[in-house]
Amino acid sequence: MSSPGSAPDQARRSQVLSWVLYDCGATAVNAIVVTFVFSVYLTDAVGAGLPGEITPSTWLGWALTGAGVIVALLAPVTGIWVNAPHRRRRALTLLTAAVVLMVASMSFIRTDHSYLWAGLALLAFTAACNDLATVPYNAMLSQLSTPATSGRISGAGLAVGYGGSVGLLLLVYAGFMAGDGGLLGLPTDDGQNVSAAMVVTAAWFVIFAAPLLLKTPRLPADADHRSMGFFASYGQLWAEVQSEWRRDRNVVYYLIASAIFRDGLTGVFTFGAVLGVSVYGISPASVLLFGVCACLVAAAGAVAGGLLDDRFGAKPVIVCALTLMIAVGLTLMTLSGQLAFWICGLLLCLFIGPTLSAARTQMLRMSTAGKEGVAFGLYTTTGRAAAPLAPWMFALFIAIFGTDRAGMGGLCVVLALGLVLMLGVRAPRTAQVV
Repeated sequence: MSSPGSAPDQARRSQVLSWVLYDCGATAVNAIVVTFVFSVYLTDAVGAGLPGEITPSTWLGWALTGAGVIVALLAPVTGIWVNAPHRRRRALTLLTAAVVLMVASMSFIRTDHSYLWAGLALLAFTAACNDLATVPYNAMLSQLSTPATSGRISGAGLAVGYGGSVGLLLLVYAGFMAGDGGLLGLPTDDGQNVSAAMVVTAAWFVIFAAPLLLKTPRLPADADHRSMGFFASYGQLWAEVQSEWRRDRNVVYYLIASAIFRDGLTGVFTFGAVLGVSVYGISPASVLLFGVCACLVAAAGAVAGGLLDDRFGAKPVIVCALTLMIAVGLTLMTLSGQLAFWICGLLLCLFIGPTLSAARTQMLRMSTAGKEGVAFGLYTTTGRAAAPLAPWMFALFIAIFGTDRAGMGGLCVVLALGLVLMLGVRAPRTAQVV
């Protein structure tokens, strides 16, 4: 079985490019479906007039919580199953197909609250499958990189992912959302413009996922994994966790630290727009423009961080980026006005890219050769387990201090906790070959 340091065949550039392009589709789907378009459509238009005391936004939160539970339960088992490299493309293909099918099905959701439950179910399962797909996808990095190139390839994947989000956001906004139904002038009263956007989003994912699913090297079945079925992986999972704890508890410490600071990064992205509107006077239309700029800046940061990762190692990149984010976040809390938000907000996004890229390569380098699937399964699971922390701290600080501005302080506390834990992690620069 190959590892980043012992791959017998150097991956062709076309295969690396295919891996990078997949992120262009997957990240863009998440931006359109979960963040900017479909979730807003559900809570604002589909859920309008919903009877009862529970608001559509609350139902959305519960739906995404359910998606997180699904991922937390299935990610480690998926990781065990895709330990065999020949299964990674099969798993990725199935999960990608499920995402495409569900996104396309969102085109049937109309502006009637009776459709809300179907829309929420589609959203939750799409988010869950898209997250689960990162397990075989991240594990494939070991087949396509070496210790000298894993950082830059990981960074390139994130950068292209952000670029894909920008491209699809602009396409959807100009074609279907701007003004009265966009350039195509589709009706907005029954959600036809959003339905068309969902079909385009599904097609976008197919286009950018196809090269990886077709060009990934076909690997022969490993006799050690041939008989391991999906459900039998649950027993194997517990054995792997015990083995990892005995082998190197430092890996477990890293999983905890990375889960916390990655949740802080997600919180900055999630609540940044809320703070921009409520505290710094950014208009809702300008928020979309800020989102496009934020993706571009984060992409540039991911590329630069990948190069620094290969030169200095992932831990220094993570520690420096988190330190700078905390400093910028605290500075933003003391300022007011749109200019301050634009400058500090984009600086925060600049440091998000390299942190996420380096976190992924550090997990790869700390995993045992041949156990990348397990490592990334646990990586995804711990990240989901910490998911409530940043939203809770954001709300808690607002409740304590009585102002939305204080929410950034809560996010900085989460980032600081992750930073402190990361300082105690012993992190090798290269993957361990056992």
